[in-house]
Parts: sequence; structure tokens; C-alpha cells
Amino acid sequence: MSAYRWKSFEENEDRPSKPRRYGVTEMRSPHYTLFNHNVLQDIFESMGDYVDGLKFSGGSDSLMPKAFIKQVIDTAHHHDVYVSTGDWAEHIIHKGPSGFKDYVEECKQLGFDTIELNVGSLGVPEETLLRFVRLVKTGGMKAKPHFEVKFNKSDIPRGGDRAYGAYIPPAPRSYELVEDVDLLIRRAERCLEAGADMIMIDADDVSKHADNMRADVIAKIIGRLGIEKTMFEASNQSASEWFIKQYGPNVNLFIDHSHLVDVECIRGRNLGRNHASVLGSSYFLF
Repeated sequence: MSAYRWKSFEENEDRPSKPRRYGVTEMRSPHYTLFNHNVLQDIFESMGDYVDGLKFSGGSDSLMPKAFIKQVIDTAHHHDVYVSTGDWAEHIIHKGPSGFKDYVEECKQLGFDTIELNVGSLGVPEETLLRFVRLVKTGGMKAKPHFEVKFNKSDIPRGGDRAYGAYIPPAPRSYELVEDVDLLIRRAERCLEAGADMIMIDADDVSKHADNMRADVIAKIIGRLGIEKTMFEASNQSASEWFIKQYGPNVNLFIDHSHLVDVECIRGRNLGRNHASVLGSSYFLF
């Protein structure tokens, strides 16, 4: 640790101050632990300059009293942090034709800034998805469609050392859904044309194999949509590091709250794969 130096606030030449259009870090709320006002207050007070957004994950907001949700949102806004809904809109559309419109209005009343639309979970035709995007924008909030990248696991090259010319038995083909990346990109482009502010890419299949990342898939998405309009869900620390090493500190990432310090360190300095958080692993054990 003697060689490690925590960066100062003056060393952020590559990243603008909040509100940022790129280099955005959106944080998953700690919904699976003791989610209370003090927890978030501690995070915002200690690392608020590096937290751009807070997302209520897993529909956790649906289980909370509205007064508490508003308190959390007000706290986030006090620290210039926007607040996004999680994957919950798909449970609303079954309430009838006006269900989604009522949902948008309720989110606006509570103070949400962004409504996320999980395309896979919604399971609606493309024109309906675009109508949802426009309804969110008409309601005065930001729309963030969420797409999931799927590919066949046998397409991931095997890691590890091997002798030159050695025979490597091919991996068996799996029968999971393989997403047509070009189709995904075209649907995302139409969402942006309809007014969507950001496209969330859940590359969990990619992120789980960060050492053998399907760089071609990620490069094609960023090349077509642009780095400012794309946010990647990094499910683990290795994936976050890969994205930042490949695309620099200005890549937009959605991460777990427990990875916040480490990701910001990687954004600011090239620390390598084996660095440790300066605050220690116990800092975010709530």
C-alpha cells in the first residue's frame, strides 16, 4: 500500500463535474441488506462526488412506504444524485391500458428522475416500447431502456495456457437464447430516436467471463450507439476494470454500491487487477 496514492480532486481532468453526460457511475441500492437513510447518507457524504445515480433494484421500492421512498429520493437530490426506478414497469402494464401512464405519474410525484424499461421483461411489441419511451418523456422524466446481451457460452474462448499445436476439445453448444446484437442495436437506436436518454446494456453473460470478454460485441454496441448514450451493467469488479481499461474513465457503468470506491480508484488511476480498496473491504459491509 506504500506505493498507492489516493487521487486528489484536482486530478479529474478526464472527467467533468456533476451532472455528467459521460463517465457516469450509477449505484445499485443496497436493497438486500439494511436499507436505511443512514446507510445512503454515509455513502453520499463520503463518496457523493463520484455517485451520479441511484437505482432502486429488484422492485425494492414497491415494498417501501411512499414517505420513505420520497425521503431517500430527497437525500439523493441533495447530493446531486439522480434516482432511477428498477425493473418494475413490467408488473404495471397488466393493470390495464392506463396502467403504465399511472405508473409514470406516480414516479413523477415521488420525485424519480429516470424510469428504466426492461425490454426483455416487458415483452411488448417495439411500437409499444417506443410509446412507453415517449410517455416517460412527456411526463418530464428521462427514459432508459434496458437491453440484455445474450450469446452462446461456447463462443467464449477458453482461457489458460496451452502448448503450441495442442488439441483443445470444443465446448459443447448450449441451447440458450442467442441475442442478435445487430437487432438489439437497431431497437436501441429507435429508442434513442424516440427520445430515450440512455441505453442500459446488461452484459452479464459477458461480464461473468471478463478474462475472455467478447470485445467485438461491446465494441459494436459502443460504435453504433456512442459511449455517452450507453451504460453497461458490470456485475463484478473484473468487468468494471475491463470496461475502464478498454474505453477509459468516461465509460458509463452501473455497479453495486460495494464496488463504488474500487471503481472510482480504477477510473482515476491505473492500479492493476490486484489493488485493494483504500477503505478496506469492510467499509461497505452493512
